Amino acid sequence: MSIIERKAINLVWLKRDLRLSDHQPLASSVESGLTLLYYVFEPCLVNDPHYDLRHWRFVWQSIQDLNQQLAAFNSQVYVFFGDAVAALDEIQKKFIIKQLFSHEETGLLVTFERDKQIKSWCNRHKVQWHETPTGAVVRARKDRQGWDKQWRKVIKGELTSPKLSTHNLVPNKALIALPQATLPDDWLIMDPSMLTGGEQWAHKILNSFLGGRGKHYHFNISKPLASRKSCSRLSPYLAWGNISLKQCYQAILQKRPEFGWKKPIDGLASRLHWHCHFIQKFESEHQMQWRHLNAAYHHFDYPEQHCGLSVTTRLARWKNAQTGYPLVDACMLCLMKTGYINFRMRAMLVSFLCHHLLVDWRLGVTYLAKLFLDFEPGIHYPQFQMQSGVTGTNIIRVYNPVKQSQEKDPDGDFIRKWLPQLSDIPNEIIHTPWILSAMEQQLYQFTIGESYPEPMVDIEQTGKIARDLLWSFRKRIDTRQEGQRIVAKHVRKRRPRSTKSKQ
Repeated sequence: MSIIERKAINLVWLKRDLRLSDHQPLASSVESGLTLLYYVFEPCLVNDPHYDLRHWRFVWQSIQDLNQQLAAFNSQVYVFFGDAVAALDEIQKKFIIKQLFSHEETGLLVTFERDKQIKSWCNRHKVQWHETPTGAVVRARKDRQGWDKQWRKVIKGELTSPKLSTHNLVPNKALIALPQATLPDDWLIMDPSMLTGGEQWAHKILNSFLGGRGKHYHFNISKPLASRKSCSRLSPYLAWGNISLKQCYQAILQKRPEFGWKKPIDGLASRLHWHCHFIQKFESEHQMQWRHLNAAYHHFDYPEQHCGLSVTTRLARWKNAQTGYPLVDACMLCLMKTGYINFRMRAMLVSFLCHHLLVDWRLGVTYLAKLFLDFEPGIHYPQFQMQSGVTGTNIIRVYNPVKQSQEKDPDGDFIRKWLPQLSDIPNEIIHTPWILSAMEQQLYQFTIGESYPEPMVDIEQTGKIARDLLWSFRKRIDTRQEGQRIVAKHVRKRRPRSTKSKQ
């Protein structure tokens, strides 16, 4: 193809917005000219410790889903494996790039640095880059005054429907001239233990929630087994943009007036609000990826030795589900296999690592990110720090895994599913198998320390140590001063109540 024959096109760069509906960048692009949708599998992300095969498989499934829909317009998503700037260079060889459209991304430092390189490339080549806010997150916002009002305005706003046609999408035959990506074979193999990516799957999951399984959402949200059915299960689809927050929020509100749906819908709606709240926090203070949000905790001492165990040993046993606490280990095994556990159990895993084992949260944060199919940087980091107790503003919650087990999995069904070696242990003992006498162990053909590990720490002792350390550190002057700064930046000021009587 000669230079003269190059067609002028717009580009839509897909990142964490893998859908065709309610997609403002796509709508704007096709309205103004011939459009090519493209996705870049970037080595800097593929090899990043936050990500795993499960994430790239989900992304590839999502792209396949888009291609099924785009087939009606004789088009598809162009996939490039390599550097994001190199992708633009290759496309520029075959086409004249007029404009680049994308959503803003609240991502890791590596994506922030990459975006600066893309901006530089666009400036050099005189390409206009139009970035659309994602959800209700506002870039460069300095505080939260008026943020809730803006959130409601955005989330209840009109959905954007791109007008796609064979006339405004680059046809398949024109893509042949571009370098073709070769993806790892294991990305292409479906894992039945995990949710399948794609826009159409996102709406199936949402419809199944509203079709009945979500009616007990508020009752089962904290239960490790029942939550797998009663919770929305939309988190990976929101994280990778298979469905927009607006689509989800507006759909569930339509269900609210129906009998028996008020509480579950209100519960889910509040969590969609928190979804944006945490991403906004990360957008406004992205340094929390590598440091404590509350800078005073730089002086917090995480011991090398704790309860006779090195930090390396403590971290390894937590990662490998060898803590000796059934619910903790069952949750970790479940995550490894399926990529999902509910919020309460996630908080418990972080608490066990950071409180009972006194391991610096930064040593475990990428490991859980790697396991969470729904890993969203803007939610993951603020939540991890909040649960580890190093913000100086949030309530310090030191979870007791035995109490959580007895309350949230009383019959041990979740534990038995993931720790079959405990299957024959009676319900009243399955949460604390180490209390079995020698005779009882013989009766159940179970040996503590062999069939299942002994508890690596005494949680009564470690819980007290953690609470004493965290609460005393929170009383420090520098901790309180930093806490005031955090509240001023990330929490809206409440208006004082009027003393005037209502007219």
